[in-house]
Amino acid sequence: MPRPLVLLLGDQLSLDLPSLRDLPGDAVVALCEVAAEGTYVPHHPQKIALILAAMRHFAGELRERGFRVHYSALDDPDNLQALIPEAERLAALYGCDEIRAVRPGEWRLWQAMKEREAAALPWRLLEDDRFYTTPDDFAAWSAGRKSLRLEYFYREQRRRTGLLMEGDAPAGGRWNYDHDNREPLDAGLAVPEPPRHGRDATTEAVFALVAEHFGEHFGRLEGFHWPVTRRQALVDLRHFLAQLLPDFGRYQDAISDAEPFLFHSRLAAALNIGLLSPREVCEGAEREYLEGRAPLNSVEGFIRQILGWREYVRGLYWTRMPAYKRGNALGGSQALPACYWSGDTELRCLRRAIAMTRDHAYAHHIQRLMVTGNVALLCDVSPEALCDWYLAVYADACEWVELPNVLGMVLHADGGLMGSKPYCASGRYIDRMSDHCRHCRFDPKQVTGERACPLNSLYWRFLERHAETLSANPRMKLIYGSLRRMSDDKRAAIRDQAERFLARLPRTTAWHAEAAGQRALHLAGYAAEHTSREERP
Repeated sequence: MPRPLVLLLGDQLSLDLPSLRDLPGDAVVALCEVAAEGTYVPHHPQKIALILAAMRHFAGELRERGFRVHYSALDDPDNLQALIPEAERLAALYGCDEIRAVRPGEWRLWQAMKEREAAALPWRLLEDDRFYTTPDDFAAWSAGRKSLRLEYFYREQRRRTGLLMEGDAPAGGRWNYDHDNREPLDAGLAVPEPPRHGRDATTEAVFALVAEHFGEHFGRLEGFHWPVTRRQALVDLRHFLAQLLPDFGRYQDAISDAEPFLFHSRLAAALNIGLLSPREVCEGAEREYLEGRAPLNSVEGFIRQILGWREYVRGLYWTRMPAYKRGNALGGSQALPACYWSGDTELRCLRRAIAMTRDHAYAHHIQRLMVTGNVALLCDVSPEALCDWYLAVYADACEWVELPNVLGMVLHADGGLMGSKPYCASGRYIDRMSDHCRHCRFDPKQVTGERACPLNSLYWRFLERHAETLSANPRMKLIYGSLRRMSDDKRAAIRDQAERFLARLPRTTAWHAEAAGQRALHLAGYAAEHTSREERP
């Protein structure tokens, strides 16, 4: 019988992982903190702390259940600071004859593992069955389709799982309740406080480590609120179901100047690293509807995010990579505005979204799509620059979910494979769905002039620049009709307003590969000066 080394990644902290099943008694389970995974983009300190603290707690749980565990800490002097070499070092150290790994969350790691399948010390790669669907399932669904729209995929998943179904029909007679989920916030609406989790010695040790090694990254470690154990994640799930789900639906598109979380679940990070399963989350939400504690529009909207969107973007990612990552249908070529790192902008909506991201490693999906994403789209930011930023700054950002959302949904860079139209918007949308504009020096009703909201002129400039590509789109005919009816003088004034704003906009390179390399060398040097605190064979 083979003696395997089972490599668990930071997004695979689940006891039901396929690589943990039916292991021989001498198998070794390895979890590795490596500098390369913390620095290839400048991940938010809260994101790094979440993953490392959850990994350390999970390693302890595995030991309590009788698994033989090796944990490579970041400051272990023998740590090679990259996953593939470190796993192979450990396999040799323990005399293992194969390495078992489940499909990771990034194509780059999957390809690196596949290249080692036929090595002298072979890698045995397993499919991740914690999701509702596999990449092969998505490939079978998408074969021969001209359009890969979420709605059709989602309906098939509802039928297959039986979630929110009444026989062969959707509960309530409709598949989608989006129309009921677009209300702005009511004045004075009270939002329940989120749970706050205690920090034990393990978590505090991780905080100290992250502050020392990744403290220069964008984001504040203070105010950390993420669950790092399954018990804590279940507390968050129960809080969402009882306190937030009833109002989640109608306010899910609303934006608040003061409240970063509103009625959103904030469960994506726990789901993505394995502390919660999508099945228990969806079934819990369905139960709230069936037992009369949450309305159908809220429950359907939430389940669509998990059963529909989450599975859909993962299937799209794995069946379209690596070509998908090179998509740039609208020709975005500009560097990221410097304010995405500094928060220094007069646009109130953007400043608040970046501040919330800095403080919480979180912004809800409408802030990501219609504020930070919309501004980047209108400012011609390159897909690579924006995708790297989203991957770095959000605690729930794994590339399989981040890349399709940003490149396809936000930037329309996949040429409409995901979305039938770009999600571009003027300041009027922000004013309708948020209270930002009342705190902003710009007026969302003005298109030109000193007080005009820059989003207005940028919006019309975007439509004009891409008219050849977008004007025939059925969903955009009305707005292009408005553009054609504008006088030449008005269009010229709007164009001039937008170009003057862009000319004054400071840009920055997001993150240099050499900076990441220098950081990894620093960590390796630090590790060499310390003795390992972890167990040895």
